[in-house]
Amino acid sequence: MGLFDDDFYSTRVRRRSRYWPRGSSRALGLRPGSTLRIALISSLTSSVLVAALFLLWGGGGRSPEPESMPAIAGGQSYVETSERIISASEKVRPAVVSIINLTTQALELQEAGDFEEGELPYNTSMGSGVIFKKQGDKAYIITNAHVIQDAGEIQAVLVGGERKKATIVGKDIITDLAVLEVGSDGINTVVELGHSDKLRVGEMVIAIGNPLGFGDSLTQGIVSSTKRIIPVSINQDGNYDWEQEVIQTDAAINQGNSGGALVDLNGKLVGINSMKVADRGVEGIGFAIPIDQAVPVLNALMEKGKVSRPYLGVYTMSLGYYLDGIEMNGLDDPDEEEGSEDTGEPREETDGEAFEPAEPVVPKGVTKGVIVLEAVGPSLDAGLKFNDIIIALDSTAIGSTLDLRKYLYHSKKIGDSLKVTYYRDGKKHTLDVKLTEKADAQE
Repeated sequence: MGLFDDDFYSTRVRRRSRYWPRGSSRALGLRPGSTLRIALISSLTSSVLVAALFLLWGGGGRSPEPESMPAIAGGQSYVETSERIISASEKVRPAVVSIINLTTQALELQEAGDFEEGELPYNTSMGSGVIFKKQGDKAYIITNAHVIQDAGEIQAVLVGGERKKATIVGKDIITDLAVLEVGSDGINTVVELGHSDKLRVGEMVIAIGNPLGFGDSLTQGIVSSTKRIIPVSINQDGNYDWEQEVIQTDAAINQGNSGGALVDLNGKLVGINSMKVADRGVEGIGFAIPIDQAVPVLNALMEKGKVSRPYLGVYTMSLGYYLDGIEMNGLDDPDEEEGSEDTGEPREETDGEAFEPAEPVVPKGVTKGVIVLEAVGPSLDAGLKFNDIIIALDSTAIGSTLDLRKYLYHSKKIGDSLKVTYYRDGKKHTLDVKLTEKADAQE
């Protein structure tokens, strides 16, 4: 007899156990059918455990994707970015027009019957524009001033192909901006202005315009620089007489894109395409005028048809060009938008004979400044003369025509007094000039 009354701890062996093989279920004390139940329970337990581990380790109830889309900065997929480009272009394209400039020469050829109806003369120029305002029965278009240069007749071609005759509201060649006016019938889209100051290097942008006459053309790229400073030859005579702050982008900008829209992926206008570096071996460098800088100019053009700036009234050339032996074949006017032109004729005549002007007297050691080629208006009234060499305005040294123009436009206002330091016949002098607004007759 065992120490305990129950069979669990008993040393006795049941008589029936001898009939079952060792290791069988009956030998283990299991009844028939127990094995199947254990297998089912084990299978269910394993399934529950696997599901719990999947949820715990980030399954989150989401179905696994066979392939994940590559992402760009900010977590946006390429598919999402492509859709934003499409949406932005659909939003802006109806507000972008092609500009056809029938120059005076082109009109003469057309009137002479040298071209069939609908055929454009060979010297017709083309560009782009952006509808930025609609008021009553008029709509207003931004473009570049150089796009409408020497215009005889200007036409704006809408995205649907309709042509409208345009008139010039105003232009400013310093900033290369102009505003055109057309009838508003058929125009339902006006571009939304963005903020160029909020652009970031690397941000994707879209250029829309009329390159090479292919209207309603779209290219994309990134912002390479938000504030690139480049020198500009306003009169295209090879002499730099202004500096422009521009947006640099690698979006393809070709001939005809000038005046078109540079927009962000929200479909907002951030720049006006203006220039392209197209030298040999250079690609992917385009420039646009920042819209935040353009808006004050556009407002002035809408209000007065021009941008009023302080007027000194001197035709000059940089002293450095003279000292380097450069001929005076393109005279820069630092404060006349249209500049001046050397006709090759003598400046004065005496008794019917040509008079050759005297050379300026350049003091020893003076290498920077501007030579006065002609004084008119305020500078003439103050006493400046031909061959005077201006070396400073107020207390700011002036080394070139570019320096003179930048100081006038950035530091002075109409009505201000300006102290001019100059050399005449080798001797230093100073005088005061009261800056005025240029009269329309002086344009």
